Amino acid sequence: MDGRDSRITDKVQSLSDIELAALLCLVADQHCILESEADALDELEEELKLICRNTFGLTSAVLECSEKTSIDEFGNGILIEGERERASYNSRTSLSRWEDYSSDAPTPSLPTFRRSSRSPAPLNALDNIDTRRIADVVVVKNLNLTLPTVQIQALELIRGKRIFSRTAVHTAPKRFLFISLQASGSPKLVPHLNDRFFISHTHAAEDGLPNLEEVQQQNAINNGYDSDAASESSVIRSPTASGFLKHPSPPSISQPLFPKHAIDELTTLAAAVTLTAEIRAHLHNIPIFMRQHRAVRGGVSSLATRHLRALVCALAPLHGIDYVSPGLVALAARKVYPHRIVLVERAEDERSVRWGSEVDAVGGLLEGVTVGDVIEETIGEVEVPL
Repeated sequence: MDGRDSRITDKVQSLSDIELAALLCLVADQHCILESEADALDELEEELKLICRNTFGLTSAVLECSEKTSIDEFGNGILIEGERERASYNSRTSLSRWEDYSSDAPTPSLPTFRRSSRSPAPLNALDNIDTRRIADVVVVKNLNLTLPTVQIQALELIRGKRIFSRTAVHTAPKRFLFISLQASGSPKLVPHLNDRFFISHTHAAEDGLPNLEEVQQQNAINNGYDSDAASESSVIRSPTASGFLKHPSPPSISQPLFPKHAIDELTTLAAAVTLTAEIRAHLHNIPIFMRQHRAVRGGVSSLATRHLRALVCALAPLHGIDYVSPGLVALAARKVYPHRIVLVERAEDERSVRWGSEVDAVGGLLEGVTVGDVIEETIGEVEVPL
């Protein structure tokens, strides 16, 4: 392992679980689902904002959805203010240069036309141009509760990296991350949108929110509390703990932990990862065995297989290696498939019943089986290459 790999692994070791999930998606140019308990979503939202700013130096937009969210509300909620002043300045400068050129250039003799009654558009009409843009990171809370039409709009944003408003076409930045933040156990997204998400991660309360806790601790110190009280405030989460966002602290001027060039470097390393023939076969066998599991009704798509391969390649440089090991394949499978797998709900729908299996016996086998059980059984059944 050279010095560069050691430096990368040292940085990765300092990341939280949420930061690591976001980093993997940025490296692979993909998107993710984050789940947590319903009463913890607000604090997780604040943590994501801090991660975008402090860890990656990216802009963010947060939109909270409900069953009543409209397509226009979704489209406007993911936009942030663009560089209106620069656009206006450039437009005015170009116009003044054209006027200077026109005044210096010789005027050719032209035929006389009747003067039009339409006056030219005033210069301040440029101020009405919609200069908003899509944020680098879009966090949409409770997207799974919205109408299918709104979710299809999110699908078009992920696929085409652009969104249409009533006044303009807004293009997503080159480095773009879409995060669906939702409560554990809530309904799934519509199938096509759900399959587009690279990975899913469930954040446990005991894992903590280090960035938010640091801000809470700093606020407590600034308000005159002692260090013990500040430490306690970083652990106890009061209902008003996330209120600091109404008066946010100024943006950090320090260098982000993973700036653009660092993510580009990881992307380059991921593209150069070696996949042996044995590992390729192992990656091929995982979805095959998963589809054949008696408790699986669907969800193991071809796109999920491509995401599995992309994830193992993105994980390798974070571990300081340039090859894929079976352990990375198992780790990737636990993140790629949980939100995708659809379980058999009734014993009558299990495949072996068509060939004579007893419904009661099949029902006993399926009772209590979870998506996690299916993934672990599949990983255990597939032969690991030596």
